[in-house]
Amino acid sequence: MLPLSALSLYLAALVAVYILPGPDMALVMATSASRGVGTGLLTALGIAAARFLHVMMSGLGLAALMSAHPLLFDTVRWIGAGYLLWLAWKVIRAKPAPEDSPQATESGRAAIARGFLTNLLNPKALMFCALLLPQFVSPTYGAVPPQFALLAAILVAVGLCFDTAYAFAAGGLARRLKGRRPMVKLQKGLLGGVFVAMAGRLVFG
Repeated sequence: MLPLSALSLYLAALVAVYILPGPDMALVMATSASRGVGTGLLTALGIAAARFLHVMMSGLGLAALMSAHPLLFDTVRWIGAGYLLWLAWKVIRAKPAPEDSPQATESGRAAIARGFLTNLLNPKALMFCALLLPQFVSPTYGAVPPQFALLAAILVAVGLCFDTAYAFAAGGLARRLKGRRPMVKLQKGLLGGVFVAMAGRLVFG
């Protein structure tokens, strides 16, 4: 079992990471501002699922495999950048739909997939887990897989709490500005711009 001191230090490290601006924060806030808090929260759920998977994959050694084979890392990186650019194109070309229309409902369902894939196809997120987690895992604390599972649960829970707060903050700001004529174009440009920026960061960051 992981000691309380290690868990406290791990929690503090996660808070420091999540409080800083990053691509996940930008995606959740832009989605909430442009498509509503509900869609932003669904996006956050997708991101949380991808984070959990990243932790487990790093525990299975996938991060080490990518580090040893740069071509695999670059392949995932370029696929992720291409997916983000495709999302940006869809957002910019999309026409506004009433909230009760099938298109709007489908957009809400797709939010989980968008959040999941944008985080999953970011190999840098996987490498981050591979660098952070070994500092808190040790065979002296018992079996390693349960330690990774516990750390993954904490990582997901803390990240989801922050993303939920960001979603409500961005949604509240968007509601205050609702009704202004330029807002629709601004919201589409914001979300599309976030996807383009994330793709650029993935390629050139």
